Formats: sequence, C-alpha cells, structure tokens
Amino acid sequence: MTATADTPEVLRRFGCGATPDAVDQSGRTVPTPSRRRALERRLLSIGVGLATATALSLTATAAQADTPSTPVPHSKPTWLSKAKHLGDASSGAKTTAKVYLAPKGGVDALKAAALAVSTPGSASYGKFLTPAQYRSRFAPSAQAVRTVEHYLRAAGLTVTGVESSNRYISVSGDVAAAKKAFAAPIGRYTHGGRTVQAPTTTLKLPTGIAGLVSTITGLDTTPNLAHPAAATPTPPDAGFRNARPASTGYGSLDAKYEADFKTPLPKFQGKTLPYAVSGYTGPLLRAAYEGTKNTLTGSGVTIGIVDAYASPYIAQDASRYAAAHGDAAYRSGQLTQVTPAASKYDLLDECDAGGWYGEETLDVEIAHAMAPASNIRYYGATDCDQGLLDSLAQVVDQDKVDVVSNSWGELGEQDSADAVAAYEQVFLQASLEGISFLFSSGDDGDDVVASGLKQVDYPSSDPYVTAVGGTSDAIDSSGALLGRTGWGTVKESLSTDGRSWTSVGFTSGAGGGSSSLFNKPAYQNGTVGGGARQTPDVGALADPTTGFLVGQTQTFTDGVYYDEYRIGGTSLASPLFAGLTALSIQKAKHDVGLLNPTIYASKGAFTDVTAKFPDAGNVRADYANSENAAKGILYSVRLFDQDSSLPVTAGYDNVTGIGAPNTAWFSAIK
Repeated sequence: MTATADTPEVLRRFGCGATPDAVDQSGRTVPTPSRRRALERRLLSIGVGLATATALSLTATAAQADTPSTPVPHSKPTWLSKAKHLGDASSGAKTTAKVYLAPKGGVDALKAAALAVSTPGSASYGKFLTPAQYRSRFAPSAQAVRTVEHYLRAAGLTVTGVESSNRYISVSGDVAAAKKAFAAPIGRYTHGGRTVQAPTTTLKLPTGIAGLVSTITGLDTTPNLAHPAAATPTPPDAGFRNARPASTGYGSLDAKYEADFKTPLPKFQGKTLPYAVSGYTGPLLRAAYEGTKNTLTGSGVTIGIVDAYASPYIAQDASRYAAAHGDAAYRSGQLTQVTPAASKYDLLDECDAGGWYGEETLDVEIAHAMAPASNIRYYGATDCDQGLLDSLAQVVDQDKVDVVSNSWGELGEQDSADAVAAYEQVFLQASLEGISFLFSSGDDGDDVVASGLKQVDYPSSDPYVTAVGGTSDAIDSSGALLGRTGWGTVKESLSTDGRSWTSVGFTSGAGGGSSSLFNKPAYQNGTVGGGARQTPDVGALADPTTGFLVGQTQTFTDGVYYDEYRIGGTSLASPLFAGLTALSIQKAKHDVGLLNPTIYASKGAFTDVTAKFPDAGNVRADYANSENAAKGILYSVRLFDQDSSLPVTAGYDNVTGIGAPNTAWFSAIK
C-alpha cells in the first residue's frame, strides 16, 4: 500500500491498521487462563480417520509411478488474468516452496472442531486442546512427512527443512524440478508493478501424495506485504506533534478563531464546530467503555500482539506514558517482547521497519489502558510478509496468550489463495486451543479510492477471526459518551482567503463489506443477508479526529526523544477491543477461542451504532511541517460518518458490525 498525497498532508494506508494524526496529516486475582488450559482441559472427542503407517509406506512407493494428476487446492495464482505474461521462466532459474501438509482427518474436520469448541451450547464447548494435544489429533504424522519428502526428493527438489509442528516442508531447487514435481509450467509475469515468477496453472500431485498436502506456497514470488498506518521512512518514526488549539474533551473548545484567537474561522454550514480533541487517554476511555463502577482489570489474562519488528523504546515509552496519563504502572515482567535475533530481520526497506514502531506503541499502550492488569506478550515478526504468518504460528505453538490483536493486513483479499489456506490453518489451531484472534478491518472504507475495486481486506475477512471495525466517539472531559457514529472521514480544507471550506473528499474510514472468498458462516445467519461472509463483526473507537493519545520516541529535527500525538484507525479499535475482551475472559474464568459465535449470540452486549452525533464534523489544526508552527498551521474540517459507500444503519452494518461493546460484554462469555 502506498502513501497518497493530501497536500500538504500525507495519508498513509495500512490494509488493517492505525491511522494517526500524522497519517492523514500525512477484582480478583485468578489463575491465568493459559495455565488453566495446561492443567484442566480435556481432549476433544473427535473421530478422525488415521492412515496407517503401512498404507503410507505403500503410497510412497506407488506414487513415484503415478503421474501427477490431482489438483492441489488454492495453488493457482488468482491474479493471472490481470497480469502480463512474459514467457516461461528459465529451467535453471532458482525456486523455493513450502509444501503445507493436510491435517489428519482433513480441513473440514478441523473446521468443524474449531467451531464446536467455540460455540456456546455445543457438547465440546470450551474443551480446548494444548498444543501437544492438537498435534496428536490433527498434525500430520512423521510418516506422512517422510512420504511427501520422498516424493519431493525423487522429483529433484532439495528438502531444506520441516517446520517444527510438521506444518510444512521447505524445498528448494530449479524450475525444471518444480515443474516435474508439480506438473505445472512456471512463468514470468508483471503485475502490481512487479516482475514475478509463478505457476501458470493449478499445481498437481500424484493421487497418493495429494491427499497428504493442503497447499503449496512460494512458487508464486509475489510479495504479500502488510504495512502499519504509522509508516515512516526510517526508525524511529519521524517526529509528529498535534497543533493547537485542540479540545481537551469532545466539544470543550469551539473553533471560532485560529491559534492567534484573533483571526476568525468561517462557520461550517452556518454552525461553529468544535476543535478536534488533543487525544483521549486511558481514564476517559475506561469511563466511556467500561463504566465508572467496573472492578475488572484483566488480571490473569495475557493479551498477545503481533506486528513486524520491535521498537527498542517500547518499555520506556509505555512506562512513561502510563505514569503521565493515569494508567497503572507496569509490573515487572508484565510486558514481554518475543523477537528473533536482530540479524533475522528482513525486508526492512520494503516493509518500512520504522513505521511498525508506532504500531507496536499504539497497540501496547491502548491494550494496557483498557486492561491495566493483563500481561502483554508482543511478538515481533521478522518481516511484514511470511514473517507475520510465522509469528502467528509461534503464538499458537507456544499457547501463552488468551486473545491476540493484529493491526495489519492486505489491501483487499489479494493474498494468494495458497497463503490464505496457510493462514487459516493457524486460525483453526488457535480456536481449538482457546485463543481468540482479532484483526483490524481496514482504513479505506470500501477500498474503491485506494484500489479501484469495492472489496474487503484479509485476514480480517477470514471466518475464523473477529474483524474489528471503527467508530467516531464523542467523549467529554468527564468520560461521558455524548455520541457515537461510524468512522468515515471527508475533509474540507480552509480556502486560500480563509472565508470558506473547500471539499477535498474521502480520506479514510473503517473497512468492511462482502467477502469474495468466504461464504457466510453460520454464526452470521439471521444477522446479515446474502450468502457471503460480511465484515466487520464489531466496532470500536478508530477515528483519528476523536482518537487516542500515544507517547513514543520519535526522530525530530532537533533530536531523538519522547513526545505525544493523537492516533486512530482500526488499528486502535482492535487492541482496544482486545483489552475489553481480556476483562470478559477474567470474569468468565476461561478462554473462548473464536469469539464470533459468542458475539452474534450476545447482541445485547453491543450497542447499535447510529448516524447520530453532536456535530457534522470537527476542525483540525495541523502543523504544516508536522513538528511546530514555523511553517504555519493548516486548518480543515473533518466530517463524521462519511465512509465512502458504506452506510451506518440500524442493526448490522459494514462499518461497525453489530455495534460497539458495552459493559454487558464483560458477562457475555458463558
């Protein structure tokens, strides 16, 4: 996703992520659920067909004489018809691949089991598995691995490794060997501004081998890069501050004058609008979302956060921010970073590594603000492509968290079908282990402006995760919620003569819509129409005009140091909802797995979001140089509830899902 000019501001787009001001300016202690899982839960009673070792051994021999004729699911690139074919790849060209192995009993049995343990009323509800139990029940056997390895080597490929949970086999070789192994030509293409190498048809395997394989990734070299909304060129982030004037709580300061309080600002449609807030803090958001009598703190629960890379400043920044803004101090060991060796980080420029520092900072600080006693376990991926999938797999294999927030994704459902299949197996394992995955729904509304196509984003569209959409929240300086609507922004800039406002158009808004990949899951029956999976599932604060104040070490022109700024996006909504869900898990004293069956069965725990709001918009004051008033201050009106073609309606809508969580959510998990 590329940055688009919004002169003199820059709006940075992140498939499912944070949109900071810099962006479009530009109780009771209980045992941890993770520990309880290891001590108390029982094996699921699920019947699966197990191939005998003898049969597999026979397959290994017979398959060599069998012509590859059985299609491999999800292996043909979906973009082929839109790409320019440059011809066949050279037979000697190098290629690598990951051959994902099918779970025992098949993917359908795995999906049925994942839904059963997560659906209230099911006989197996809450009977979660440990990672070892999961592997015993569903992971490919060692014999299956050997069988597939034997075939791949016989075709001329080199087996370079087997993933620790037997999830996939890594191979390398040349195009000629890949063509022999998978019975498909490998071509060269240009698409999306890149020249890539990819299969020209669906891959095939011998029948005896195909049944052991779920998909194959890597032969298509198209990168699937996710970007944080707070992307900046170099780490740490380029400095940004909010200009003044600004409201301390929603509506506290009317925008009658510019910063000099002498030059009048024009009214908007005959009304004086308030200045945008300087940024909500934890005490205000806890009052608005958790109420003033809440005693839940998230104690005993661990929130997982997955992003790329890791900020070297996060511990000091998060601690300083909490002390400054009324959040609980961090206990020793409360915040943990799980990261690879620095030498393992890759794609630093392509992924804009520094921009991910801001994403981690937002995710950690808002999660701690909403669930101040929860542990936070941060996983920093090696890159923003395959590394993110590897980190998600690490999360489920370690099984040390209860709910996971992910503030990233791809523009549209453009991840290759093979990658989607690989991601989904991780989501299914998470559900069976009782881990809840949340993903931001996106920051470009229906995606038309960003991509030219009306579409939803992935992974938030996957039926086995919870998609979190966005709202605009009017919260006064006492923490009272004055109004809430769907997040969608149209910008009007102050005219050159300072007498009127001129429309710039749609800038950003919560993503959502109908999936082109997934059918409507059963939990959405009776709530949404049509036959497709709809996103998002829920909504929470996302609008940067009514956003959250964060504190982060940044690079300013006069040095590298800590400062604060307002931020938003569905990248704020996801970890905010993760914090609220941590309180629900604490109250229930057990994990949930896939949250969606509980969410759609607990509509009273979510307040329907409407189009009613105190004002049509707020006035924003922004430094032209992002740091200070040296080059002037720019004024604009940011209108509310203007999310491209996605309307906010009574009941379910594609901006806020079934609504925003209220205090009943804390008792919804049974």
